[in-house]
Amino acid sequence: MAKTIFISGASRGFGKLWAEAFLKRGDKVAATARDLSSLSDLAEQYGENLLPIQLDVNDRGAGFAAVQKANEHFGSIDVLINNAGYGLFGSVEEISEKEARDQMETNFFGLLWLTQAVLPIMRRQGRGHIIQLSSVLGVVTLPVLGLYNASKFAVEGLSETLAAEVKDFGINITLIEPNGFSTDWAGASAFHTESLPEYDKVKAAFQAGLTDDIFGKPEATTDAVLKLVDSENPPLRLFLGKMAYPWVKQVYQGRFAEWDNWSEVATAAHGH
Repeated sequence: MAKTIFISGASRGFGKLWAEAFLKRGDKVAATARDLSSLSDLAEQYGENLLPIQLDVNDRGAGFAAVQKANEHFGSIDVLINNAGYGLFGSVEEISEKEARDQMETNFFGLLWLTQAVLPIMRRQGRGHIIQLSSVLGVVTLPVLGLYNASKFAVEGLSETLAAEVKDFGINITLIEPNGFSTDWAGASAFHTESLPEYDKVKAAFQAGLTDDIFGKPEATTDAVLKLVDSENPPLRLFLGKMAYPWVKQVYQGRFAEWDNWSEVATAAHGH
């Protein structure tokens, strides 16, 4: 059965790939972008099945209006995919107040506003699926991406909480956690801080680790996303790519070992 999908950040990368995959199989898609010309090719090909909406997700009022417009146009919203976001590269010490606030505004608050906007619609429907594009960097971290890591950790905490709150309404929540993929996330879409030479060594080590084999092919993700949207019992978390899960597993084994070493101290701190 055809679904109605609302997806933010659909001008490029995962957002556009997934929007096109939905349209190709007959779903209806409300796709948002800051520049609607980036969606003109899809609009020409898929006609009335696509509703392009100009949106800056940082604008809460505009986000609510966009969701309402999509709901009125198509009559329902089955799936919300919060895909809009970008990477901020730089050490924690280098990040300016504006850069930090802008990163959280888009990656966290923009996602929160669209989530809040769609919840009343999905509650009335008695069904829905909210998919948050997080990252493997919402579960583990890399240096030089401190604010990006923080924004995705925030998305993780928010969404896991939300899943418990809305389960009885028939609403599912899924966090998609990709490893690196060959999109322009680290290229044209990225922002960089003003550098301090003291962090050159850390940044050089980070760059040296970015070998070609760790980046997946974006096109290969579409089948997984279609299966996720069609699942009657979707997971809370879905890793994408071959690097993500083994990395997370390794990191958590180390964390458990450290926590075990300090467990007596932790228990004694309870006091009784």
